Amino acid sequence: MKVVILAGGFGSRISEESQFKPKPMIEIGGKPILWHIMKEYSYYGYNEFVICAGYKQHVIKEWFADYFIHNSDITFDYTNGKNEMTIHRSHFDPWKVTVVDTGLNTMTGGRIKRIQKYIGAESFLMTYGDGVCDVNISKLVEFHKKHGKIATLTAVLQEQQKGILDIDGDNAVKSFREKNQVDGAPINAGYMVLEPEIFELIDGDRTVFEKEPLETLVQRGELMSYMHKGFWQCMDNMREKLMLEKLLAAGKAPWKKWAN
Repeated sequence: MKVVILAGGFGSRISEESQFKPKPMIEIGGKPILWHIMKEYSYYGYNEFVICAGYKQHVIKEWFADYFIHNSDITFDYTNGKNEMTIHRSHFDPWKVTVVDTGLNTMTGGRIKRIQKYIGAESFLMTYGDGVCDVNISKLVEFHKKHGKIATLTAVLQEQQKGILDIDGDNAVKSFREKNQVDGAPINAGYMVLEPEIFELIDGDRTVFEKEPLETLVQRGELMSYMHKGFWQCMDNMREKLMLEKLLAAGKAPWKKWAN
């Protein structure tokens, strides 16, 4: 099962750093938050990624182009008038990464639509490139397969202005409203499991995934929620970035399961 990560937005609310790089490439603990998210999925055995890039997409491509060299012990030998390179030891992850330029101004749904050919007719995982979580992805996938619906999203309880969910007793999502009040209701934390039928609900580049597609799924009874009571945190601004940095520095980063 491939992992799709939305990484194309402007990150205007954290412009102190996003003026130089895409928000998913802003570092926490010396590594891009995108890397942290990928490590989460890799911990559960998901190692094939499709990155939906856009704003400053070349930064993401260049980072992965250098990833092997930056994580290897290398000898550069110029003594014979040649440029010889010997790899002694590598420390990189077993990843297959496809970085797709999904457009500068494309909306979230449009970005997902553009990578359809890389997914095909398979189920896939999808999340946003600016938030970390300690959700058990194996149990999330198991829950999705069991109910048989088109989509599952991870829901968390936080008092923040995110996509507000109205969830029924059977975990079916009964309504979805995007960023219009703070009321402590369950919110959409990303970390989704999607069936390929989702592509049929996306018209094109101007489609906001959190609006028409998810609202249509709600109307059809095809959107389920996986309730997560653990840690989740997005990185919308410098305050949140510094909070994540502090957790990492203190050795108390709940999402960093691969280090345990």
